[in-house]
Amino acid sequence: MAAKPNIQMSNASVPVVHEVEVMDEMGRLKRTHIPGERPLTIYLDKREVVTLMTLGSAPEALVLGYLRNQRLVESPDDIESIQVDWETDSAAVKTRRSTVDIDALTSKRVVTTGCGQGTMFGGLIEEMDSIQLPEGPALSQEAIVTLIDSIRTHDSIYKKSGSVHACAVFERDGKDGVRLLHFIEDVGRHNAVDSISGLMWLANKQGKELIFFTTGRLTSEMVIKGAQMGIPFLLTRSGVTLMGLELARKTNLTILSRCSGKHFEIYNAPERVVFTQKPQ
Repeated sequence: MAAKPNIQMSNASVPVVHEVEVMDEMGRLKRTHIPGERPLTIYLDKREVVTLMTLGSAPEALVLGYLRNQRLVESPDDIESIQVDWETDSAAVKTRRSTVDIDALTSKRVVTTGCGQGTMFGGLIEEMDSIQLPEGPALSQEAIVTLIDSIRTHDSIYKKSGSVHACAVFERDGKDGVRLLHFIEDVGRHNAVDSISGLMWLANKQGKELIFFTTGRLTSEMVIKGAQMGIPFLLTRSGVTLMGLELARKTNLTILSRCSGKHFEIYNAPERVVFTQKPQ
């Protein structure tokens, strides 16, 4: 296994939930909680790239994952430091070297369906032709139900304040077990998946044995990022768009939708799922 990247990083997480006073339908005052939302402008070698709206719970991982998924940096070893400063709402990224043509990538911009409108640079959809996930591995029906229940019982910002999306990545733990690796919430699902992607890059973690879960819908953007990470399973509590499904078919990615309790629907590559319960 390759050594983990050596990146100097700030630790600039901020409080993600804030208490406010509201009035209910009877005119009564009460205290409740709402999630924070902050702008974070990414500068790559002093060049402004994009401004993301984020909770700010894991800003360095978010920046790293964003640069990875937009192909603005080829390797985490190319990055010397990531410094987040909330006084200026900025993240300064300094590279050791760069072999990426940023002008060419950023000249083509696609506004996605991500909450708050996400952005994809370059011809990411066209580049999906070069990604083909290998056959396998298999995931048992019990493991899927266990994973769904783990998300349901996980302590979350959503339970306290709502208004956020969650993404999580699991790895196999024995024959039918799964273990939670990372759980990230943000105001947009694209931010949450980028943060997980950044954490995986930092840990030099490959995606081929992992399972990804999101509370948001599986759009083309989400499927692209899952395929980029090499993760064969994408699960959602929500639905799937047609382009998301078409890209999953193109890359041989297994999609499970409407995951709740013991229920789920498989939209693509069902051969990876091992059924152990007979239909009633």
